[in-house]
Amino acid sequence: MNFFRGVMGGQAPGPQPSGAETIQRLCDRVASSTLLDDRRDAVRALKSLSKKYRVEVGSQAMDHLINILQTDRSDSEILGYALDTLYNIICNDEEEEQDESEDENAQKQADDLGAQFTDRFIQDPEHVTLLLALLEEFDFHVRWPGVKLLTALLKNQGVQVQGIILVSPMGVSRLMDLLADSREVIRNDGLLLLQQLTKSNAAIQKIVAFENAFERLLDIITEEGSSDGGIVVEDCLLLLLNLLKNNSSNQNFFKEGSYIQRMKPWFEVGDDNSGWSAQKVTNLHLMLQLVRVMVSPVNSPGATASCQKAMYQCGLLQQLCTILMATGVPADILTETINTVAEVIRGSQVNQDYFSSVNAPSNPPRPAIVVLLMSMVNERQPFVLRCAVLYCFQCFLYKNKKGQGEIVATLLPSTIDANSISAGQLLCGGLFSADSLSNWCAAVALAHALQDNLTQKEQLLRVQLATSLGKPPVSLLQQCTNILSQGSNVQTRVGLLILLCTWTSNCPIAVTHFLHNQENVPFLTAQISENLGEDERLVQGLCALLLGICIYYNDNSLENYTKEKLKQLIEKRIGKENFVEKLGFITKHELYSRAAQKPQPIFPSPEQMLFDHEFTKLVKELEGMITKAVHKSSEEEKKEEEVKKTLEQHDNIVTQYKELIREQDAQIQELKEQVSSASSQNEQMQVTITQQLSQIQQHKDQYNILKLKLGKENQSQGDGSQVNGLQTEELTQLRKEVEELRKEYTLLQTQLSGKDELINTLKAEGSVGGSDNTELLKELEALRSQVQSQIAEIDCMKTERQELLRRAEAGASNPVPDGDGWSDTAKIAELESRLAAQTTETERLKEEAKMSSESRVEMEQQHASATSTAAILQTENAKLQTDLQESKKEQDDLLMLLADQDHKILTLKKRLKDLGETVDDEDDLDARDQTDDDDEEEYYEDED
Repeated sequence: MNFFRGVMGGQAPGPQPSGAETIQRLCDRVASSTLLDDRRDAVRALKSLSKKYRVEVGSQAMDHLINILQTDRSDSEILGYALDTLYNIICNDEEEEQDESEDENAQKQADDLGAQFTDRFIQDPEHVTLLLALLEEFDFHVRWPGVKLLTALLKNQGVQVQGIILVSPMGVSRLMDLLADSREVIRNDGLLLLQQLTKSNAAIQKIVAFENAFERLLDIITEEGSSDGGIVVEDCLLLLLNLLKNNSSNQNFFKEGSYIQRMKPWFEVGDDNSGWSAQKVTNLHLMLQLVRVMVSPVNSPGATASCQKAMYQCGLLQQLCTILMATGVPADILTETINTVAEVIRGSQVNQDYFSSVNAPSNPPRPAIVVLLMSMVNERQPFVLRCAVLYCFQCFLYKNKKGQGEIVATLLPSTIDANSISAGQLLCGGLFSADSLSNWCAAVALAHALQDNLTQKEQLLRVQLATSLGKPPVSLLQQCTNILSQGSNVQTRVGLLILLCTWTSNCPIAVTHFLHNQENVPFLTAQISENLGEDERLVQGLCALLLGICIYYNDNSLENYTKEKLKQLIEKRIGKENFVEKLGFITKHELYSRAAQKPQPIFPSPEQMLFDHEFTKLVKELEGMITKAVHKSSEEEKKEEEVKKTLEQHDNIVTQYKELIREQDAQIQELKEQVSSASSQNEQMQVTITQQLSQIQQHKDQYNILKLKLGKENQSQGDGSQVNGLQTEELTQLRKEVEELRKEYTLLQTQLSGKDELINTLKAEGSVGGSDNTELLKELEALRSQVQSQIAEIDCMKTERQELLRRAEAGASNPVPDGDGWSDTAKIAELESRLAAQTTETERLKEEAKMSSESRVEMEQQHASATSTAAILQTENAKLQTDLQESKKEQDDLLMLLADQDHKILTLKKRLKDLGETVDDEDDLDARDQTDDDDEEEYYEDED
């Protein structure tokens, strides 16, 4: 113990050992001592020396300390001392505090020292696994230093430690348990540990997210007071950003878990927003960044759209707009809110419509768009705020033709309100102000109102501006070119050229208006042909782009500025190669690639604000087309036009066949429906006829029974029997009814004959029988009604027979004179004969109905034949389309072959000329021959 008193207590007499010797003795004591107390005291001594003698302790004691962690698991105190010692030699925080006054080299050495000790510790992955196992200990003196040590390891060698933890069983799950620890110190340091663990590792980010991290973190944020919370809220937000940024799987999980709805309360602000603490500003800034991560333009369009929809439905967008229009909000929070609102509405029609309806709380109320534009064109506003407003305006117009029309409409004469300030007036004011940044922002904003919208490009040509009193108004297009020709600031000219290029691209009418001013083309050619400095190169490139657009989208409506004449002008005044070189200045500019990366305009200074993201895409699209258009000869253009016309003709033929096929399909479908309907009706008629036949048979049987009964009764009564009660008037009425029934049968027979004729006509007409089917259906319906009436008549006769039977039975006991009896018997016989005739007619009607059904079947077969004919026509049409495609392909191959042959001929000519041979220019000869041929053709045409 004297040894420990010498180390820990007072000074011992004699020479004192050096620090390295003391550390060596302590390490020997740790390795050789059998008593736990001795080892504990030695480790505690090493801990006290580890900060001052970091190198010595790290190099000599690390292995012994790791061995302590493996062997002395039962003693939490010695484990805590060992973990603290390892943390002191690996962590660079203490060294950073001590080295603040030293030079950078000393600080770099300290950082390298921590990295070296970290590499030594993680050489064996089992050491990290051991540390993860120790984190399961609930004892504070073990768990807390273990968390700090693992955090330091991740800071120094994050990728390697992440790989070890990832393959360790339940490694990430053990670390997630730290968030549930009731001790805030461990929970808060656990947040710092998870921040380091999830940096730039998508696999670990997914595991952490599916370990219910979102739920736990949002609960902690709510418990700590949301935006009013402290540093813990900031740590939670930083961890959420790590989990969600550039991780589509976690973003989808966050959205599907309805966690977006839980973000809305974060942005509730009161009326008095003054005196925000620095921590609240930081928290709210991170919360806004979290919203932007979910709707970032770099995400997939589908995921962004679904998040935008959820933010609108839960009221988050409305809450952000409230902050946007609130007073007293710090400038950096307001700027970030504008950027956030911009990305929430970008490309979402519903969100854009809502944003256009938001009004500022002013008197009178003004649209939020107008208030924001007032800030953008105000040179006294901060630069980052003006950039944010421009970005918000661009996102409002992105894929929003309705919004583009509303902005352009505020510039048109019929919609201008003199009593209020409109967005169009603010843009025009900024476009022609003395501030170059306002000029550029207004020009780019107006260009976005025209992006991919031909209608608004044509509408904007109607805008007239009053320049000064007493002078006629000039068009907006003319005023832009006037300012451009005055040689203003480079930023102003770049903005105006961006506007003009966007305006004239894909709009031949705007090109015609631009070329109509005789001064524009000479100005552009002069700008391109001059040899100017580095600052003017971008302007030259944009002028070349504008002139190239005037060539490519020229409809040759102006005789002096047709495509061919403009190309000749370039060749004479500028030179084709020089023109293409100047055009390439745009994409070679250092700020071009920066603007092409993200839609948001981010520039370190106002002077570097020269390019717009959407304009870089337009340049990339037009550069190659303009280069080809300038180098093309008139003959090549004619050939291309002929090929285009041929292709258009082929397309028209294909379109006609497609329309014909559609019509035939519609007709076939209609005929199928008619056949199906007729078949179902025919089946119903057959069922009805079958039922009627069964009823007639029943009536026959009943009549035969009645006749047998009457015959037996007559024989038993003798010749003098008579039917009692059958009056002459009733027999006369019965005869009339039988006569009427016979007439109805005759009429039905006539109708059936007409039906036979109609069926024969249908057989002759074939597939055109669709309309006759309707007549047949009507005839069958009439037949059905006739049969129904017949059934009613038969029922009536049945009733009369029953009455006759009753009277005959009653007359058996009352004989009458012989003459009357024989007369009645004759009448009954006559009635029986007539009824038999009626039955015969019914049988014949059944046969005729059967024949009608067979005719119907034949007609269906003919219709099926017509359907197969239509299918054959479709097959022939498909074959014709295939032949057409092959013809197009052969034409393309022929054109390629001709181009190769021309190239080979030109190469051979050049080689012959290089060898000194005289070669006639066949192209010139062909051109003269072609001209002579054209003159001869015109002469013959005149003669005709």
